[in-house]
Amino acid sequence: MALSNLGIFHTTIGVIAIGAALTSFVKFAKINLAARSGKIYLYGTLITSLTALGISRHGGFNPGHAFSLLIIIVVAIASFLFYKRSGNNSVRYFENFLFSFSLFLSLIPTVNETLTRIPIAQPLAKDITDPVIAKSLLGIFIVFLGITVYQVVRQRKINRNTPSR
Repeated sequence: MALSNLGIFHTTIGVIAIGAALTSFVKFAKINLAARSGKIYLYGTLITSLTALGISRHGGFNPGHAFSLLIIIVVAIASFLFYKRSGNNSVRYFENFLFSFSLFLSLIPTVNETLTRIPIAQPLAKDITDPVIAKSLLGIFIVFLGITVYQVVRQRKINRNTPSR
């Protein structure tokens, strides 16, 4: 199935957003809105989630649309915590978790769509129930859990070394 112009735009911005998130993770061990990569992730994710609402492979509202709405809510809360609660280090745990969770949520439809479309002649997965998708998502979930634990440990060290306000 060919992508529409909106689908191409959506995919391009989504890949850029995921790349920015990975860059931010490598540099800061979190999606850091103080850095350019964090801002690119934020705006790219919002654009991707909004454009996803205009895309439907099977017609009508579907689980992908629900994911998009959930991602928008999660990213909005995490952004609020970053911008409005900047002096509160205990809030960083939630901010870090929510941004990481938003990336995890974004990867679920990304993996589904990618594995059911690529390679074009014979995709790796037949449909979303294919075991290759389940195994891929399980691997991503395990990585997400590992990142979450690492972020909690790292934030705890930061909080111990930062004087309370």
